[in-house]
Amino acid sequence: MHIDMTEREANQYSPLALAFLGDSVYEQLVRERILLAANMPAHKLHKLAVSRVCAEYQSECAMLLQEQGVLTENEAEVFKRGRNTKVNAPKHSTIAEYRNATGLECLFGYLYLTAQHERIDVLFSLCWEHGEDEFNEKIKE
Repeated sequence: MHIDMTEREANQYSPLALAFLGDSVYEQLVRERILLAANMPAHKLHKLAVSRVCAEYQSECAMLLQEQGVLTENEAEVFKRGRNTKVNAPKHSTIAEYRNATGLECLFGYLYLTAQHERIDVLFSLCWEHGEDEFNEKIKE
């Protein structure tokens, strides 16, 4: 399905709805990268994916994007909407990590709805590069 909403239309969705979609967009990109990097049994692929889609790692990515100043003003606003929305208490991360991860997922969902696929690729590549050496070591295990 091809979705191409205006920014105004996409902004009508709640931050958690955007994060719901953004979570799947982000996870698919992670799975694609892992599969292309290593041909291994599915359970090992899954373990690698989990290490990259967890709130802790997504929070680090969100902080990295902010520190590098790569988000546009509009992207930063979408991220903040997601980060500042009320969320349930996380099980395996701090509330700060979970909120940052929700903000990142919200941003990815927004960019997907507005058909900004090249921008998703740019931001995801920056996230992927974070911890890439550690990831390459895990592949060798």
